[in-house]
Amino acid sequence: MSPQKPSILVTGGAGYIGSHTVLALKQAGYDVVILDNLVYGHRELVEQVLQVELVVGDTNDRPLLDELFKTRNFAAVMHFSAYAYVGESVTDPAKYYRNNVVGTLTLLEAMLAASIHKFVFSSTCATYGVPEVVPIPEDHPQDPINPYGATKLMVERILADFDVAYNLKSVRFRYFNAAGANPDGLLGEDHNPETHLIPLILLTALGKRESISIFGTDYPTPDGTCIRDYIHVNDLADAHVLGLEYLLEGGDSEVFNLGNGNGFSVREVIAAAESVTGLSIPVQECDRRPGDPPVLIGSSEKARKILGWRSQYPAIQDIVTHAWQWHQKRHK
Repeated sequence: MSPQKPSILVTGGAGYIGSHTVLALKQAGYDVVILDNLVYGHRELVEQVLQVELVVGDTNDRPLLDELFKTRNFAAVMHFSAYAYVGESVTDPAKYYRNNVVGTLTLLEAMLAASIHKFVFSSTCATYGVPEVVPIPEDHPQDPINPYGATKLMVERILADFDVAYNLKSVRFRYFNAAGANPDGLLGEDHNPETHLIPLILLTALGKRESISIFGTDYPTPDGTCIRDYIHVNDLADAHVLGLEYLLEGGDSEVFNLGNGNGFSVREVIAAAESVTGLSIPVQECDRRPGDPPVLIGSSEKARKILGWRSQYPAIQDIVTHAWQWHQKRHK
């Protein structure tokens, strides 16, 4: 009989990437507890699909965290609970600094008080800002162009300092564009408001939106539209389990990009969706949005080399197919 795997606290585990990671952890044999304030998370998915313990609460609530750590024996914390709307971060930065930075700091201090020294952090390629080279390596300069990216970079710096001062070991994952859904249709992407391209395209296909907007058709790319690196959410979840196991086996603090290493343009994604759904998707061409780089693609060589991670679903067709299965079920 294999030994019992340890308990892991997953903050934001009722959200999109968090819930897929909880499912991967469960399938790998870990005992999981979710902490989520349910501002954007989905209670019914935790109760009906994940079937793990859900503690409804906030990372800024230190007494709750102390009680949680006192009554459970967690080997590590995986931290997904962040606000992630770039536009909102510009208009209401206080909300983002309070939740993403102060909330994480409160969580880290509670962890240290409970002698928990292993932390997997959900960061973002937004910490890089406008890329100087593509694909973007982990040692690319970090110069975020919005408060959301700045809050994630601040936490990365806190983690680097906490490693030196308190021996808190962390894996920081910088995601590119998370997309898709669980291939079995158990979980998927459901944000309110929705801002991600693939679900917006599929909501248009379902008749929930009139059209999909293309922001900028004059970029220096083959078809004039922005190119982005889309990574299947299941591949992201698998990487998090590998990152956790790397830490549990005594690995030192590290940072990894998570992307496919290649990109797809907005028009290519729409074409893939038309192919998958068999429907014509109405498009509205608009002016560029400020701050949108023409191309964002990340190098994930380091994650492959150190963690042994491999993308199982690199094709945009697979990503859109799984998302479509979920959206049809979710929006009947």
